[in-house]
Amino acid sequence: MTTHKMTINMGPQHPSTHGVLRLALELDGETITSCEPHIGYLHRGIEKLAESKTYNQFLPITDRLDYLAAPSNNLAYCLAVEKFADLIPPRRATYIRMIIAELSRIASHLVWLGTHALDIGAYTVFLYTFREREPILDIFESYCGSRLTTTCFRIGGVPYDLDDGLKKRIADFILGLPKKIDEYEGLLTKNPIWEKRTKNIGIISKDIAVSYGLTGPSLRGSGIDRDIRKLNPYCAYNEVEFVTGKGRGVGDVYDRYLVRLQEMKESTKIVNQAIEGLPEGEILADCPKIVPPEKKRVKTEIASLIHHFHIMTEGFELPKGEVFMGIEAPKGELIFYIVSDGRNKPWRLRIRTPSFTNLSCISEIGKGAMIADMVAIIGSLDIVLGEIDR
Repeated sequence: MTTHKMTINMGPQHPSTHGVLRLALELDGETITSCEPHIGYLHRGIEKLAESKTYNQFLPITDRLDYLAAPSNNLAYCLAVEKFADLIPPRRATYIRMIIAELSRIASHLVWLGTHALDIGAYTVFLYTFREREPILDIFESYCGSRLTTTCFRIGGVPYDLDDGLKKRIADFILGLPKKIDEYEGLLTKNPIWEKRTKNIGIISKDIAVSYGLTGPSLRGSGIDRDIRKLNPYCAYNEVEFVTGKGRGVGDVYDRYLVRLQEMKESTKIVNQAIEGLPEGEILADCPKIVPPEKKRVKTEIASLIHHFHIMTEGFELPKGEVFMGIEAPKGELIFYIVSDGRNKPWRLRIRTPSFTNLSCISEIGKGAMIADMVAIIGSLDIVLGEIDR
């Protein structure tokens, strides 16, 4: 019997590819026999841009990597530069960073869940998750004036403090979020249609996950308990109690769904502990060579104003050498590698983004799936093309 295979393009203009991703699919009927991902339509050149910017000037550009979790991008970059400069931010600043980063994780997972469910056909969940995301963006706007590309951290600390009013808004939101997550679970977790579309679909075994270098929920969904917040704590993660997300150990689309649901619940616990234990003190490190003077001094001292202008425009110099620093971003491990030649801007800067690595395994797990299953597989990896084609 002769079979005729057909090659089709899925994307880049396709809503379920979550950006300009093109998949070259070879089909035998509706079964995928080969899947080849093609990326490279954005040509953003972010890593090359860093080499022409001072360390402070590059900070806002990091927002544009995973634009659904801009604070995480800011945090990883700031920690890398601070590690290079032996600069320790104040404890209050590290707690504020942790609060904002975990709110960003929740917001990112909410967008993932809403769009993932919409791809598979669950429209109501999309409305519910964006209902909860809106208060988080309102909090970001109240804190730093921006909702999406926040640039809400600074090298050496944070630019703004959390006043009592904003702390209460965060605490009130976190208090009510677990019940909202229960609503999502009520709609999906035991839903027979959802189970049919996600269970035993897109299975990533432990061996495949490790060999392709997967990180974050995509890795933990395969039963591997790896989280930088636990293995190499930064900020104040070693001072709060939380557990990493776990699935059933199958490594399918359903497991990755369970992991992210649990992560949202654990993030609420982290934020609640950080709000309650928020220490007093300064929010910017006392290092005039790197951190601009406080605003109250800038208003009264001409010399401080000139110094502030110099730091923000001309930048500061780092010693010759290299640094490697990573965090647990919502989609996985986000790592900055900076090489300095002693000037006020990086000689080389490279970024290890989780979406790029997680997407790489799609050629492996897509084989044998139905073409309709590919929509669920892509959604379960939670990719953002902004950090893939950088």
